[in-house]
Amino acid sequence: MLVLGRIRGSYRHKENTMSQNKAVVTAGTRGIGAEVAQELARRGYAVTIVGRDLEHGEQTARRIGGARFLQADLSVLAEVRALGERLGAEGPLQLLVNNVGGMWSERWETADGIEASFAVNHLSPTVLTEALLDALRAGAPSRVVNVTSSSISTVPGMPTYDDVDPDEYYGMAVSGRAKLAHLAYSLDLADRLRGTNVSVLAADPGAAATPNAAEMTPEILPPALRPHWQQILEMQRPAAEAARSVVFAATDPSLADRTGVVLDPECHPSDALTSAITPDLLAASQALTERVLKASL
Repeated sequence: MLVLGRIRGSYRHKENTMSQNKAVVTAGTRGIGAEVAQELARRGYAVTIVGRDLEHGEQTARRIGGARFLQADLSVLAEVRALGERLGAEGPLQLLVNNVGGMWSERWETADGIEASFAVNHLSPTVLTEALLDALRAGAPSRVVNVTSSSISTVPGMPTYDDVDPDEYYGMAVSGRAKLAHLAYSLDLADRLRGTNVSVLAADPGAAATPNAAEMTPEILPPALRPHWQQILEMQRPAAEAARSVVFAATDPSLADRTGVVLDPECHPSDALTSAITPDLLAASQALTERVLKASL
């Protein structure tokens, strides 16, 4: 699947990158990612969008105008590593938006044999971010924006990270567990990068009407929440509206000197999703992450 040479709008992109800030948006071909990429381009960024689907990627790059599309399956860790190597070799980077993620009604495994929610929502953006830290430092002041999710609040009890899979599979809660691991990673990374002028922020777009959401069924919920399925659907906002908090995290001047901030769907700093993050949870999720990534090499 990896076709990192596919570029659209490449001439304009190459001409302007010397003077433009550069941004990378993963899962940028549809839904929230496409809306974020379009807004960043409107604000003058030289945007690279990354996605699996060639047709959608080319269409989005043409619609944005001047954007570059790189095709890669971000559920496959070898492709994430190759993408990171390619982008890292291109020099300073000012913005990385880790929008890749998803939740599914039925459990499935990636090509690496890893449960997909954990792989896509946590491992993939972790690998890409770590690969691009040198480029982000070189491009400072720069930002990493990780798209988080209120699905964290549907995780039953105190989550454990002894294994990739929890005891029961309910897509929203499993996705929330993976997003919680990545939020813990985000806050830890913010601490690691203090003093480097690289900010790490997280943004919750809220419930959004995206292509992934359109595929969901009530079985994605724990049984106790399924009677509320229709109410949950009614909470979905258009993708362009949901993208606001992500764009705010990526660009707003008020966040220029801040790091480790989590924004709610209304662009307000919030600790609503971080209450479960303890030193023990961070250590457990880090140990599991390292073990799984090492096995995938």
